[in-house]
Amino acid sequence: MLKKQNEQERRRFSRSASNLAIKLEDKEIDFVTETKNVSCIGAYCQVDSYLPILTKLKITLLFPKRKGLRSAKHITCEGTVVRVERSNDPLESNKYNIAIYFNQISRNNMKFIDTFVKKNSASPV
Repeated sequence: MLKKQNEQERRRFSRSASNLAIKLEDKEIDFVTETKNVSCIGAYCQVDSYLPILTKLKITLLFPKRKGLRSAKHITCEGTVVRVERSNDPLESNKYNIAIYFNQISRNNMKFIDTFVKKNSASPV
């Protein structure tokens, strides 16, 4: 979706359309998928089962190895599902796009993600 020239971005933090490995865990089920986009306060991804809004999740994000890091970086935090949408693709009728708000994440991890986003985003998502 393109923004009109006079339309303002409402997000407080930049997002990157990065496909990062993400593991989501709750009491009953685990998902391993990829992000569609990520920011220092949340992520958007697709899962194979419906998750109700306000579902609490343990989240592990895997950031690829890059200059200055000896290996890939794992970030673990906790989040809450804040939006759920059934996929519009007829081939993915059993899939759901979910938005997750990171409600328990360290400041250092937020800074790391924000730096990653700024380095990997030519334009906001």
